[in-house]
Amino acid sequence: MSHFIQLHLLTSYPPANLNRDDLGRPKTALMGGAKRLRVSSQSLKRTWRTSDIFEQALAGHVGTRTKRLGKEAYDQLIEQGVKQKTAAASAEKIAGVFGKLRTVGKGEPREFEIEQLVHVGPEEREAVGKLVATLAADGREPEAEELKLLRHTPAAADVALFGRMLAAVPTYNVDAACQVAHAITVHAAEVEDDYFTAVDDLNPGDEDRGAAHIGEAGFGAGLFYTYICIDRQQMVENLNDDQDLADKAIAALAEAAVKTSPKGKQNSFGSRAHASYVLAEKGSQQPRSLSMAYLRPVTGQDQSLDAIQRLEAQAQAFDNAYGSGADSRFIVSAEPAYSTTQLTGDAKQGSLDELLAFLHDQ
Repeated sequence: MSHFIQLHLLTSYPPANLNRDDLGRPKTALMGGAKRLRVSSQSLKRTWRTSDIFEQALAGHVGTRTKRLGKEAYDQLIEQGVKQKTAAASAEKIAGVFGKLRTVGKGEPREFEIEQLVHVGPEEREAVGKLVATLAADGREPEAEELKLLRHTPAAADVALFGRMLAAVPTYNVDAACQVAHAITVHAAEVEDDYFTAVDDLNPGDEDRGAAHIGEAGFGAGLFYTYICIDRQQMVENLNDDQDLADKAIAALAEAAVKTSPKGKQNSFGSRAHASYVLAEKGSQQPRSLSMAYLRPVTGQDQSLDAIQRLEAQAQAFDNAYGSGADSRFIVSAEPAYSTTQLTGDAKQGSLDELLAFLHDQ
């Protein structure tokens, strides 16, 4: 069984604001002395795990990331006729299992929320629901033994992939099996400003010909390099040795990464895109990003093909210096000018379906 799976993606986005900073402008990074557009790993992971592709492929095995389990329990208890004082005390105890309660004013709980988002598996959330039903039927608060709602290894594919950290209950932490780098443009890029106006449909313009609203929105365009590394052995371990579920999760993640785009400002820019190039690698060798290929920004009129050639040249350079970086490789390309790989050895090419089969083959 291959220990590591590495995915290298090149995805081109037209003018967009996929992932905003604190000022509402596209995120950036300085690399190789040049400013690049950037999409954070947090944005990418949320995009993939909440995509229709991921949720449909892993129905029943997708977790929920929230701080509102206590509030949800409180509302359900009230709906089922439990007295407010009992419902509040029960909700506090249930929320306390997952983290420290947020407080306002004189230390009073804030709607039974916890301070930190927690990623819970479907069976853990189901356990909360069953406990709430029991408490409602008995009209009482939960006992200590009943509050063992968390599992060490929840059977949720996204928790297994991206892990979870509970500062208040570290026993239930899950080590992430997947690492995702921030996506960056392979070339220098600048954030530009879109000056726009909005017209009042009910203003005939007889007296006031001015706009009803004037604003500016930042945007940028570029070809992004994304790097994903999956520790398959850790993934199987996180899923209680369920290899079939691990394979489904890896395939769903790969397809979502190739086909889906961050949702930031999509209604304004319509910048949905598929990856134009994917290099998948399997093996037990130590993983490494190929971002070094773009320390010198790609320039010129044929950036997509140049970026592919640089990526493959860097992979081959690492192979030449340190030995083969993977036992096997597979390439999917939607770049019309791309024909033959520069990589030596057995690097197969084909469709996305063939790539998913390649990832499934241990």
